[in-house]
Amino acid sequence: MCGEGRAVCLGSDVDTDRIIAGRYLRTKDRALWAAHVFEDLDPTLASRLKGTVLMAGKNMGCGSSREQAVIALKEAGVVAVIAPSFARIFFRNAINIGLPVIECQVACKEGARVRFNLAEGWVEVDGARCHGTPLSPKMLAIVRAGGLVPYWREHR
Repeated sequence: MCGEGRAVCLGSDVDTDRIIAGRYLRTKDRALWAAHVFEDLDPTLASRLKGTVLMAGKNMGCGSSREQAVIALKEAGVVAVIAPSFARIFFRNAINIGLPVIECQVACKEGARVRFNLAEGWVEVDGARCHGTPLSPKMLAIVRAGGLVPYWREHR
């Protein structure tokens, strides 16, 4: 499974409270979550996320185990998240929601063209390729299906 988008660079230890603040979780309105993604980090970022690949430092998605953080990113139009390491619950939530994630140590250039291949585990930033960790066949199937629930419906 391949994809591409333009890079948005983040630092290390981006926690789920930074992705979507708890004050917005009193509702199940995914559009509201998407509109307020990263609001406390950069109030203008949510409106610029459609078609982007988030490129973070180590420990992406640490903090609360809220799956709403991953849902908010996907709803905001994030194509994939790339980082050298993820908090395990964030990584699993991303797979379960159908948001592509790749563990790869790669330099980020804001706005650069990013291409990726989940099965082979590579990432290209403006044509420079780095190799990371490919997703397992089962994880690939879940992401391809659009998440765990659609995967289960498809494979009953």
